Amino acid sequence: MKSLIAAVLLLVSPVGALAADRVKTANGTVEGTTEPSGIRAYRGIPFAAPPVGELRWKEPQPVKNWEGVKAATQFGPRCMQASLFGDMVFRSNGMSEDCLYVNVWTPAKSGNERLPVLVYFFGGGFVAGDGSEPRYDGESMAKKGIVALTVNYRLGVFGFMAHPELTRESAHHASGNYALLDQNAALKWVQKNIEAFGGDPRKVTIAGESAGSIAVSAQMASPLSKGLIAGAIGESGALIAPTLPAVPLAQGEQEGVKFAASVGANTLADLRGMPAERIQEAAAKLPIGRFSSTIDGYVLPKSPAEIFAAGEQAHVPLLAGWNTEENSARSVLAASEPTPENFTKALGTLYGERAGDAAKVYAGSTTDDVRQAATDLASDRFIAYSTWKWIDLHSRTGTKPVYRYLYARARPQTTATPAAGAPRPPAARGAVHSAEIEYAMGNLATNKVYAWSDDDYKVSKVMQEYFANFVKTGNPNGSGLPQWPAVNSGASQFMRIDVDTHAEPDKTRDRYLFLDSIYAAPVK
Repeated sequence: MKSLIAAVLLLVSPVGALAADRVKTANGTVEGTTEPSGIRAYRGIPFAAPPVGELRWKEPQPVKNWEGVKAATQFGPRCMQASLFGDMVFRSNGMSEDCLYVNVWTPAKSGNERLPVLVYFFGGGFVAGDGSEPRYDGESMAKKGIVALTVNYRLGVFGFMAHPELTRESAHHASGNYALLDQNAALKWVQKNIEAFGGDPRKVTIAGESAGSIAVSAQMASPLSKGLIAGAIGESGALIAPTLPAVPLAQGEQEGVKFAASVGANTLADLRGMPAERIQEAAAKLPIGRFSSTIDGYVLPKSPAEIFAAGEQAHVPLLAGWNTEENSARSVLAASEPTPENFTKALGTLYGERAGDAAKVYAGSTTDDVRQAATDLASDRFIAYSTWKWIDLHSRTGTKPVYRYLYARARPQTTATPAAGAPRPPAARGAVHSAEIEYAMGNLATNKVYAWSDDDYKVSKVMQEYFANFVKTGNPNGSGLPQWPAVNSGASQFMRIDVDTHAEPDKTRDRYLFLDSIYAAPVK
């Protein structure tokens, strides 16, 4: 009798209702869970066929339809990777080549609510990371009236290896950008399916941090994704030199040939016949960035910098920025003390006859000044310059507003108790790389490593509101928030996000113009 009543209720329920946490996708029905907050979560939905066997190093292929109801209650496996970063916490179902899954959190009660959508790409240098990490969890964003997703994509050798044989077998005469193609396939999945989860396919904002931010810039640049997105958020990183830049296809192919030889593979068939674990083990011995994205004429017809300079990118609103301590002063000073003399010597080593020009924009006459100048230079060389270049180009050649931030809230001390007799380590001087993620996504409580204070939650509330407003409207501004001017509105300002969040005039442009003369054609 209960089953009969349930069936009758299902028949008379409103059109588009998400009955019993079930959603009918283009490939079959999935069943998720309802969280205590009322948010519905769907974990581990396949958006492409498993890229295994003959599909290893091929464009993502369509998912095979299934009968019945597929449980979407467990995160899928994370993609093949080494254990590299101590701050990564996974909730994934192991590790496998079969890893192309999407996770959805929705506040919608029916499939016809047309809510804005956030698709988040994880970071990790394109060699590690996963959509299951708690810091990217979408439930908090869903509480803001947004359908939030995290996406997996192939990593390292599996996501970026180019090879002449791969290029020859490709219908597009291209190889090496499988990770970017995975992200594109996920965006296509969103276009086909997000209405069923209460989302609006016309209001899709892509976002990411570090490699995820680099991916956002690549998807904006790629002609394959231009029509699939309505907005973009970049947290520290763009696919622009010197930050993991795309290389010519021929260069990528030669790296693939070298790798194949190193594992004793004479042919592509040999490589595809090897266990994934053996390939991953060999690749893990190589430096990060060895397998680069390629300017393949298909995913990337030109370098992203050239695409943005020509105004050929997706013309969507952009919110992007970086943190105050993306890299340590030690990467510039090495083991030397932060004295003006040592800094001058370091600039000479880095820039030779241009050292004097560098000293004008990275100046320091005291120990504290030198430490800060070296931190700024290290951060700029690592990832801030590439992010600035992306912002600068898009603000000049795009047709939509661009909002720039500098994230300045340093993490508090850790909750760990020091060993007996050991002093508690000092809190960070600045906001280190990746420090902003939990703040922006409203996920401080998921990270038990740090002793978050009321001020931290205050910063998180403001930053998440900015992000949520941007996803909804393409503009971060809203009631109760400090006004954030667009950089292409005639205001040379950025938003400094901290306990006292406020807009500041940009006094750093000369730094980036100097680096621009080093890494790219001078900006006029």
